[in-house]
Amino acid sequence: MKKNRLLNTGMLAAAAAGMMLCSGNVLAGEAQETKEITVCLDWTPNTNHTGLFAAQQLGYYEEAGLDVTIVQPPENGAPLMCASGQAQFAIDAQDTIAAAFDMDEPLGVTAVAALIQHNTSGIVSRAGDGIDSPKGLEGKTYSTWESPIELAMIEYVMQQDGGDFSKVKLIPNDITDEPAALAAHQTDAVWIFYGWSGINAQVEGVDVDYWSFGDLTPELDYYTPVIIANNDFLENDPATAKAFLAATAKGYEYAVENPEEAADMLIAGDSTGSLGDAQELVYASQKWLSDQYIADAPAWGVIDPERWDAFYGWLYSNGLTGTDLTGKGYSNDYLPE
Repeated sequence: MKKNRLLNTGMLAAAAAGMMLCSGNVLAGEAQETKEITVCLDWTPNTNHTGLFAAQQLGYYEEAGLDVTIVQPPENGAPLMCASGQAQFAIDAQDTIAAAFDMDEPLGVTAVAALIQHNTSGIVSRAGDGIDSPKGLEGKTYSTWESPIELAMIEYVMQQDGGDFSKVKLIPNDITDEPAALAAHQTDAVWIFYGWSGINAQVEGVDVDYWSFGDLTPELDYYTPVIIANNDFLENDPATAKAFLAATAKGYEYAVENPEEAADMLIAGDSTGSLGDAQELVYASQKWLSDQYIADAPAWGVIDPERWDAFYGWLYSNGLTGTDLTGKGYSNDYLPE
């Protein structure tokens, strides 16, 4: 009996050792299976990107078997880096990526998630200058990037408001601090993204008027910004694409519930150091933008086909693209179910 007991004990020990060895091999195998992912931003780190940094620092990517590196865009832009395969994912916007799709050989990228659900961009001006609606731009100075889509959008909303776009004085936009430029009368009006520059006006104590394109007309409530992905990567490794977006969704969901903690993660993850002296702005921006990540969508990242197509249909009908891009350039297939 004792012999059998000893034999059984020895067998259990051997089995346990085998299990430990197998476990070590599995863990080693998991380590070998970790996928390296590069994400190229569209600009220096800001609160549009918070969910990425939260997912990274909270270990969501690591849990998904991913080693994620977040990089700054090259001079020729994030979409080209993504299309070339140097980055599996990148950040862009529906308006600016349209040119990449409107080519004889379109760039091999697809929008796979909306970072923010609605267009939070619009025109800001000094409070009381009469530019509280598009028509008010008549006779005023507007700082432009000289983008055809930008100028067509302004002309369109001015016409709808009874204004004359030809009466707007256009000057180059070289502004880095919009509220300060308005306060110094360097310009009368400039296009901003409210979640950063509009909030910055509050932080700097500059009284402004503001109107949003998305609030004025539904066809201009497009997606800005979005996550785009390399098409070859999506085709060859859809499981990893889905794992990345599931972890990223958790990061943005965390930022929705914990804006201040998420803002700290953004600041900590900013390798450029551009946010170190802007804590007040980052906190205020994050508080406002955390409500915009999901907003009225069923879940983070979802792209509404009707809204996507409404904007691309508007571009085509106004001669801003040579190709009808409706139904093209996006997919919800890689988002968490």
